[in-house]
Amino acid sequence: MERTDTELVEQARRGDKEAFRELFERYQKKVMSIALGMVNNVDDAMEIVQDTFVKAYENLEGFKGESSFYTWLFRITVNRAIDLRRHRRRNPTVGLQDEFGFPDSDEPYDEVLADPEAKTDPVRQVESREIGTRVAEAISELTPYHKAVILLREIEGLSYEDISRVLQCSKGTVMSRLHYARKKLQSKLKDLL
Repeated sequence: MERTDTELVEQARRGDKEAFRELFERYQKKVMSIALGMVNNVDDAMEIVQDTFVKAYENLEGFKGESSFYTWLFRITVNRAIDLRRHRRRNPTVGLQDEFGFPDSDEPYDEVLADPEAKTDPVRQVESREIGTRVAEAISELTPYHKAVILLREIEGLSYEDISRVLQCSKGTVMSRLHYARKKLQSKLKDLL
């Protein structure tokens, strides 16, 4: 029988590393998806995932259970992504892509998150990749908070209430940000719709 998040958190608080490992395995892909959507770089997203789980482990005692573990973990992820973006803006570096036109990572993020068993025909793969690239580019142009609300709602399927807990803002603010983000994306991707 599968243990609940609450049971795993309690066991991890008591020092059960396997319980925390189970939480990690349960949520690592979702955290990676959000991180990747926020920063558009596999290496940075992997750093955020690592930082998120380290911070979660170190602060398990601070998790009060007022929201789900999943919501709490996503709040940490979004905050880490925003912090990384701020840090990069204050301390810019020249990546391989900037200098030579090559991406910073050899691994496109759709492949990082893809199910290894999911195979489609080559034409559909190319079409999907092109559409995915266009959508990713449009999302990357959003502000961090608009990007977060789109990813949490449209990719992760969180409710407005859960998003408001993750982003620590009102439900009305979530709805407003979501409306704005959707309008921006609709404008950028109108030829695909």
